[in-house]
Formats: sequence, structure tokens, C-alpha cells
Amino acid sequence: MLLIPFQHIDWSEVPAVEFPGETGIATWQTLQWKGLRVRIVVYSPNYLADHWCQKGHVVHCLKGEFTSELSNGEQVKLKAGCSYIVSDNMSSHRSVSTDGATLLIVDGEFLQ
Repeated sequence: MLLIPFQHIDWSEVPAVEFPGETGIATWQTLQWKGLRVRIVVYSPNYLADHWCQKGHVVHCLKGEFTSELSNGEQVKLKAGCSYIVSDNMSSHRSVSTDGATLLIVDGEFLQ
């Protein structure tokens, strides 16, 4: 069990790090505790992830829209207000965004 005391997060004070995709850029603002990671991730227009991810996530689209492509060929479009949840190693997935998107992503040991 993770024991995290009350946290107030001012995301404007969390440094942003850019990660190039196959096309476009994902910008991450990350907070890390033992066994838990919380991020605001911004996909630029024309973003395509450079890898297939096996990690579990709770993903909530805050702004814009993106498509989560699954390795089995399924595509799920998420717009602002929509979420998805997947556990580690349950589905290989990657993100694609034509016009850009802003996401809140939570992952950690609870999804193993």
C-alpha cells in the first residue's frame, strides 16, 4: 500500500521534458513516488509514438483527442472527457494524435 500524504500540485511549477515520437513530440510533466507516477502529457499535432507500450496506465484526456492503437489492429479514439485503463502486459498500445492532445496519466505498481 502506498502512503502519500495530501499533495497540492501546481503543474506550472513541474518541469517539462520533451520526448520525440516517430513524428511529433510528447511533453511530460512528471511527479514520481515509490510505486506511483503521475504525469501531464501533451502530444503535439501529428504525434505518433515511437514505440509500442506494454505498461499499464490510467489515461484521461483533458483536451483535444488522440487514438490509442492496439497491436491487434483495434483503434480507440479518445476525446476530452474520455479515459482508458489497462494493466501491465495486457495490451500493446501506442498513441497517435492528429491535432494534439493533453492527458493526465497515472501508472504504477497497482497495475501490475
